[in-house]
Amino acid sequence: MVLDSPVPLVPLVRKPGTGWSDAWARCLAVAPEAFRDDRVLNLWAGAWQSDGRPLPATSPVDGSPVAGAPRLDGDTARRAVRACLDQHRAWRHTPLGERRARVAATLDALAEHRELLALLLVWEIGKPWRLARADVDRAIDGVRWYADGIEPMLAGRAPLDGPVSNIASWNYPMSVLVHAVLVQALAGNAVVAKTPTDGGVACLTLACALAAREGLPVTLLSGSGGELSEALVRAPEIGCVSFVGGRDTGAAVATAVADLGKRHVLEQEGLNTWGIWNFTDWEAFTAVVPGLFDYGKQRCTAYPRFVVQRELFDEFLTAYLPAVRGLRIGHPLAVSAPGDPLPELDFGPVINAAKAKELTDQVAEAVDRGAVPLHRGRPADARFLPGQDTSSYVHPVTLLDPPRSSPLHHAEPFGPVDTIVLVDTEAELLAAMNASNGALVASLSTDDEATFARLAPQIRAFKVGHGKPRSRGDRDELFGGFGASWRGAFVGGELLVRAVTQGPVGERLPGNFPEYQLIP
Repeated sequence: MVLDSPVPLVPLVRKPGTGWSDAWARCLAVAPEAFRDDRVLNLWAGAWQSDGRPLPATSPVDGSPVAGAPRLDGDTARRAVRACLDQHRAWRHTPLGERRARVAATLDALAEHRELLALLLVWEIGKPWRLARADVDRAIDGVRWYADGIEPMLAGRAPLDGPVSNIASWNYPMSVLVHAVLVQALAGNAVVAKTPTDGGVACLTLACALAAREGLPVTLLSGSGGELSEALVRAPEIGCVSFVGGRDTGAAVATAVADLGKRHVLEQEGLNTWGIWNFTDWEAFTAVVPGLFDYGKQRCTAYPRFVVQRELFDEFLTAYLPAVRGLRIGHPLAVSAPGDPLPELDFGPVINAAKAKELTDQVAEAVDRGAVPLHRGRPADARFLPGQDTSSYVHPVTLLDPPRSSPLHHAEPFGPVDTIVLVDTEAELLAAMNASNGALVASLSTDDEATFARLAPQIRAFKVGHGKPRSRGDRDELFGGFGASWRGAFVGGELLVRAVTQGPVGERLPGNFPEYQLIP
């Protein structure tokens, strides 16, 4: 594959019609009820509310101002949750045919405004255009799959006694959060969604505006997790808590729902690892590496750790380094000429300048304590506009043997930083791949099928790929985690519907619970 030169011969320009002001004007035209002047509104009690104090926000793309979340106080959030319970009690008796028709109409509206939703994702969370559109498409296509086959999934089941509360991270507003909200509503529940603190508020506001127009019982609130947790996690009205985020926050949510005996789905991070053992198909491995950097590894199924058999390290580097050196990074909307298509990038910025500094500091500290830098991307190879703010950009870094005192040794960096650990025995391989007490995904590259069959069950990850990456999955693919990477019911396919509905008395849902672990 021949890539365009990363160094433009002429200064780049932002593609006309793709500015934040262009996107905002389109939002005002499409959903004036949800957008007002320079702010978004909260949605509760079936109406768009101008309450909440908007906080300033900037785009990770270039540091320019974007709409901030209008943060509510705890008392208002509690009133909103009580109002959502009233919606839930009405909606749960709505016939399935009508629920499905309203969800289908919402999906048609989302598809109609696909490009605008994607453009908002570019500005708010820095997704390259290709990945932003894919996030929107996965939400739409995934919910259509449920709408088409929902009857057998709901057989013998009923909606929960209260609405589902959704608290999710900023990285996949559409394909994770909006997808979950629409399936939960299809199953007969009213839903509450909290806008992520770090970005995505305008995209979620537009999506929820389109859903509310079709009569779906959606509540959208903004605020700090600490301020709203009493309402969104502990409130007696809530029937289920669905959380996607880090382990620290997830642990607090897990403690609360366990104390209350509340239905829950808590997806938490883990250090996803890729093992290399008795392996020779390096051409296939080289082809996989660039895709592992999609969105700068800011996803729960990213692979930031490679565990490599020591005697294969030279061959690993020969296959790995050229792929990393060819990564395409830069401003997601920068083009050489106004008529050019938007660039095909592997990633743009990380979520904000503070995260960029955190990663840069962690790398510097790890090197200072003995890690060996094997690759560092150069700013000169990135595609930027003249004079643009690049404080939220982190160029790819690869470190050998991070010190055990470094967060890069044991935690997910959530950015384009790879670490490599060398091992000499299978026991060391498994210990290194299981460093974080559970992970969502892992992969093992080995030539021998029998070796994979023997080692894979000992890797503490919910999904283990043989020489290929695993993902969260779509449609009927199940998803969950082991150890500290997951608490509560597993999801995906029929399990997502089961997690947010009531079944027979005494039913034990597949999942990872304190009192039991049930694998589907």
